[in-house]
Amino acid sequence: MTEVGIHEAKTNLSRLLRRVAAGDEIVITRSGRPVARLIPINEASPRLLGEDEGRFVVPEDFDAPLPDDLIDGFII
Repeated sequence: MTEVGIHEAKTNLSRLLRRVAAGDEIVITRSGRPVARLIPINEASPRLLGEDEGRFVVPEDFDAPLPDDLIDGFII
C-alpha cells in the first residue's frame, strides 16, 4: 500500500491509476491523514435472468388489506 498526498495524486493521477489497475492500492492523504483509497475494481460476473425462478411464489392475498390490529401498530 502506497500513500500519496493530494497534490501528488492530482499531478500523477494517470500514473497512479495504471498502478491501481495492476493491483496496487493507493491511499491519498491530506496533511498526513488518509482521506481516500484507490483500489482496483473487480469485474462482476454477468447476471443470469430467471436464475431464482420458482424460489418465491406470490401468495393470492398479497395485495389484500392488512388486519386492523396490525394497522393499529403503525405510528401515523
